[in-house]
Amino acid sequence: MSKPSVFVTRALPEEAFALLRERCEVEISTGVLSKEELMEKLKGRDAVMVVSGTSIDEEICQAIKSHCKIIAVHGVGYNNVDVSAATKHGILVSFTPDVVTDATADLAFTLLAATARRIVECDEFVRSGRKGWGPTNLIGTQISGKTMGIIGGGRIGGAVAQRAKGFNMNIIYTDIQVNPEFEKHCGGQFVDRETLLKEADFISLHVPLLPSTRHYISTNEFKLMKKTAILVNASRGPVIDEKALIEALRTGQIAGAGLDVFEHEPQVEPGLVDLPNVVLTPHIGTSTLDTRIDMGNACARSIFAAFDGEIPPNCLNPKTKKI
Repeated sequence: MSKPSVFVTRALPEEAFALLRERCEVEISTGVLSKEELMEKLKGRDAVMVVSGTSIDEEICQAIKSHCKIIAVHGVGYNNVDVSAATKHGILVSFTPDVVTDATADLAFTLLAATARRIVECDEFVRSGRKGWGPTNLIGTQISGKTMGIIGGGRIGGAVAQRAKGFNMNIIYTDIQVNPEFEKHCGGQFVDRETLLKEADFISLHVPLLPSTRHYISTNEFKLMKKTAILVNASRGPVIDEKALIEALRTGQIAGAGLDVFEHEPQVEPGLVDLPNVVLTPHIGTSTLDTRIDMGNACARSIFAAFDGEIPPNCLNPKTKKI
């Protein structure tokens, strides 16, 4: 009996597929595919593992509904998959929220520290052989003892808060409601959005991309922040209005920013790369080998569950009528 066929939309470290290959024939894309190429590759597939940068829309769901049991999203963000369309066409959708927490939180705090201490500028200074080393050179921002503002008190926001706690920071957070578990683990205090923006020395964004969070941070929000504030985004790019961010960084409305995600990635808003007070990374929040393996295993377990007629772990549409 032949094994079920799974297509993976982007390349990953080979170790990420070890579990999946135990039960499935796996084909991995060798490059970024056009929509037409993707639809061709998905013909007859029993499952698809969707890696970031690939979109699955209504038309694709319609085309694969007769044979595809599950769309397994390799990541915590799933705004690139039309879950409503998948549900309509009887296709389960899963994602991997639990295994990405620590890697993403590590990266968010790394961006915070790199921006605060001007690490990229310092690296360039040393590599270029420049002179003038001294006590007034490349003065940065103290991290320990300052106020950390977390926007989004979920798993990743809580993990960032725990790291901030290790730096003896005062932690405040805001969300749609109070999160007792967040407060229990890091001692954070719930405040409203305006209070957080006004009081925080560092602001780290950890919200999903929804209509209500698009441009959550824009001109009016920058005006509320301290001129010494540093903003970090390792959630979703469109949460920040990048044009407004560039203006805030240029004019000194805020001191700096650390970004792992962008509004129109992989394109970056013109002008952002020219600013010295921003640190940029190419959406690498989960990019550690350990996490890639864990994410691959999580997708495999979801795919196996769907093949076995079960509801997968972290299923986004568990009431879907499976084909």
